[in-house]
Amino acid sequence: MSLMQEFKAFAMKGNVIDLAVGVVIGTAFGKIVSSLVDSIIMPVVGWILAGVDVKDLKFTLQVPGAELLGKPDVVLPYGQFVQTVVDFTIIAFVIFLVIKGMTKLMPPKPVASASGPSQEQLLAEIRDLLKKQAKK
Repeated sequence: MSLMQEFKAFAMKGNVIDLAVGVVIGTAFGKIVSSLVDSIIMPVVGWILAGVDVKDLKFTLQVPGAELLGKPDVVLPYGQFVQTVVDFTIIAFVIFLVIKGMTKLMPPKPVASASGPSQEQLLAEIRDLLKKQAKK
């Protein structure tokens, strides 16, 4: 089998196509949630925090003598990190809810029945055979 035929067989498997569709939908969903967080949730959080825009929160490390050397202060923009954590939390929660809903809609998996007698039944048969042989 040539390399191209192997690749075609791999790319056309259902799992690969399902994964590709999931990535595209997940990316679009991530943009929707980011927009929700940026436009609706974080402004409310900022209002609760007395008008602070969470995205603009930062911590500045002032290095002594940095001005003399012409070096800027070190800025740690932790507000953007907080916003990203909120995005992730919302996305993870919604995906959890979607998966939970999908599992409720799926039919239950049939329980695999044993294809033969149970261990107890086999042991009882062995016991009975041993009793019969002992009587002979």
